[in-house]
Amino acid sequence: QRRLYQDAEGLRQQLSYQGVLGDLVGSSPPMMEIYSLIRQVAPTSASVLISGESGTGKELVARAIHGQSPRRDGPFVAINCAALPESLMESELFGHEKGSFTGAVGRHEGCFQQANNGTLLLDEIAEMPLATQAKLLRVIEESKVRRIGGSSDIGVSVRVLAATNRPPQQAVADKHLREDLFYRLNVFHVVLPPLRDRKQDIPAIASALLIHLNKKHGCRVTGLSPEVLDWFAGSSWPGNVRELRNLLERAVILAGEGEIQLRHLPRLAAPKPMVAQAAPDNVLQVPVGRPMNEVEEAYLRLTLKHANNNRRRAAEMLGLCLRTLHNKLRSYEGANARSATGAGD
Repeated sequence: QRRLYQDAEGLRQQLSYQGVLGDLVGSSPPMMEIYSLIRQVAPTSASVLISGESGTGKELVARAIHGQSPRRDGPFVAINCAALPESLMESELFGHEKGSFTGAVGRHEGCFQQANNGTLLLDEIAEMPLATQAKLLRVIEESKVRRIGGSSDIGVSVRVLAATNRPPQQAVADKHLREDLFYRLNVFHVVLPPLRDRKQDIPAIASALLIHLNKKHGCRVTGLSPEVLDWFAGSSWPGNVRELRNLLERAVILAGEGEIQLRHLPRLAAPKPMVAQAAPDNVLQVPVGRPMNEVEEAYLRLTLKHANNNRRRAAEMLGLCLRTLHNKLRSYEGANARSATGAGD
């Protein structure tokens, strides 16, 4: 039995090196770096802050850390701080005693007690009220929790992981995340790359998702057509892996069996990404179904180019006042900067 266990552990490690770790899939350089970070931090008791855009798989990273840790046999509890009303936040975190407030008909153990001897993931930590963040910091520092309406502290042994889709330093600057809590949670920082920065992983991710979706819906889809793979490679994936999964789930239901074809994708998803090149040079070719903000930005920049970057002339050609043109350009640059910061933070 000991030999079998050692063999299984060895195979699990080999898989993690070849693009699979827990429910995470991908063998691109960014993901191999994520796997390496998980393997290094999982055996420790350090707090981990996981950041990345929405839909990149932050909870999967947290589960992988728990699954590789000495606490793997203990509970894994996840709480979404953005989904709870402020009035219930402290009760869910710390628990409450019977009669401590209206509606408290019995004693309730909070997430810290539920996760005792295991791992607690505080998802969307930057959405937690600042007053609750101060109480959370005390619990993390002292490893003791007091239920609402309680008179004594209860010792807990919990490893705390936190996740946010905001760049953490920006969340601190915007007063969404307490600076002292940030430093306490940011012992080890894992930044998940967006799907657009690891498109080579899409075929493997899609294959893993298809296994799950076939089982869920009783289908027999075998894979993706070359045309679908080409379109996937050219998409920007603003919703990341979550968007890919939702798109595939619809396609699996429509296809039923065999390969997923372009006709199985939503009508607005099927056009290939917009290309600003055109012939002649002062004409913009736009496939049907592109988002209006992309069309507007591409058309504005093409007009600027045609006006030799003379903003006043471009504004006249577009029928805009110069200030409006400046504001639009600033908004594009701000959006691009935020995207770059989220990908590289």
